[in-house]
Amino acid sequence: MTIRDSLGHALSGANARALDHYELACHELRCYIGDPLAHAQQALRDSPQMTMGHLLVAYLNLLGTEPAGLRPARDALQAAQALPADEREQGHCRAIEHLVAGRWHAAGLVLEDLSIHHPLDALALQVGHQIDFFTGHSRMLRDRIARAEHAWQSGMPGYHAVLGMYAFGLEETGDYVRAEALGRRAVELQPRDGWGWHAVAHVMEMQERRRDGIAWLGAHADTWSEGSFFAIHNWWHLALFHLGLDEIDAVLRLVDARILGSASPVVLDMIDASALLWRLHLRGIDAGTRWHALAERWSALADAGNYAFNDLHAMMAFVGAGRADDALRLLATQERAAVAGAGDNVQFLREVGYDATRAIHAFAGGRHAEAVQRLRPLRSHAHRFGGSHAQRDVIDLTLIEAASRAGQHPFADALRRERAARGV
Repeated sequence: MTIRDSLGHALSGANARALDHYELACHELRCYIGDPLAHAQQALRDSPQMTMGHLLVAYLNLLGTEPAGLRPARDALQAAQALPADEREQGHCRAIEHLVAGRWHAAGLVLEDLSIHHPLDALALQVGHQIDFFTGHSRMLRDRIARAEHAWQSGMPGYHAVLGMYAFGLEETGDYVRAEALGRRAVELQPRDGWGWHAVAHVMEMQERRRDGIAWLGAHADTWSEGSFFAIHNWWHLALFHLGLDEIDAVLRLVDARILGSASPVVLDMIDASALLWRLHLRGIDAGTRWHALAERWSALADAGNYAFNDLHAMMAFVGAGRADDALRLLATQERAAVAGAGDNVQFLREVGYDATRAIHAFAGGRHAEAVQRLRPLRSHAHRFGGSHAQRDVIDLTLIEAASRAGQHPFADALRRERAARGV
């Protein structure tokens, strides 16, 4: 008997026990809660021949941009390739082949076609959506989901996640009214949906609705944070709302209790910590020793050279902690990766990451005019190395402060007027 998931897709090599664990893993991934990898691995213990079980393990090791995830992802892919697979499962295999080689854009295209033919494949939609985020492809963050949304109905497993993803794509393309409505509906259907909470927070950040943002996240923190491996990012958003209101004590409480307090070694969490401490640094607020433990965690990744967006935030920590040797090691890694690297990271570096990271290094060294020179040309295409509008705003913030400190006051004032005109 063919085992099928809750939306009707065949799962080659699966048995009923493995199906239960696989479905739970997918649910947890959609909500960003629990330990989906543990459930995927349990599915494989129940059914070692389950092709999608191996592929899910591969995705879970790849979607955090962790260098240490590459080996287990390759092993999982190799196991899946030795097993029977239908056309849909073969599509997932091809996407993962591209991902382990660092070909993010090619993987996104494979999953785009997969979602066209299988719009109810929630995993294909979610992984594709994450790839669009990592490559800064704002339009596809919206359109990938828009193409599939017609096939979904309320009551289907994972429908909340489709709404949450669509909400974030709409926000990143400036459709704030629809984005907020769909994001709110997503968390109404599934209160644990961390991405839905996040999508609405982005709307409020872009509209400078800081009090609304504090009410949105602050009043429901237990709901979206408990057991969530996405919690630190939403704590980061809450801290940004307080920072925008100059409530520095509240920001520092969140830094100490939530964002740095967990001492998370997860790269995506470290990015949030670096980004927030750097924003404080730009305001002349001394973060004290907070940089040091964070920089120690980044130090293990200074030679990775796998994702330029990570490098930018590692550099913030290195210069914040005064770790000159690590900073130079990171610059050397980027040099090698830009010349002899493989995959799309070469493009991420050459177009944005190389100069952005060096601008942070120059700013910290007091070479503010150099920082301006490196950052100014990046503004129109900074999305090409990934992240959201809210995350990439650190480039503009650094540019404004660098211009001011370099004595380029007319330019700095022009940039401030520009931000005021667009409500940032």
